[in-house]
Amino acid sequence: MTSSVMNLNLSRNLLQGKIPEGFGPRSYFTVLDLSYNNLKGPIPSSISGASFIGHLDISHNHLCGKIPVGSPFDHLEAASFMFNDCLCGKPLRACLKH
Repeated sequence: MTSSVMNLNLSRNLLQGKIPEGFGPRSYFTVLDLSYNNLKGPIPSSISGASFIGHLDISHNHLCGKIPVGSPFDHLEAASFMFNDCLCGKPLRACLKH
């Protein structure tokens, strides 16, 4: 089953926890805005399975880890990811190798 939501704005809703895996496979968004919440953990790689995300904003949260590679992440600007605890990878700074 495909989920088709054109514009989902959940910014400034005091959301907590991780970004659900369900925002990815078989989803279609022109805008997905999860900014200014209290989301933690990594960005789920399942988002890259979304059919189309024209604009993704996950700034101003507490996300950590490497930004997934591929669509939609490869065409997003740094502003989409700013002000998180420790995100790294394109378009932000490179991740440190341990």
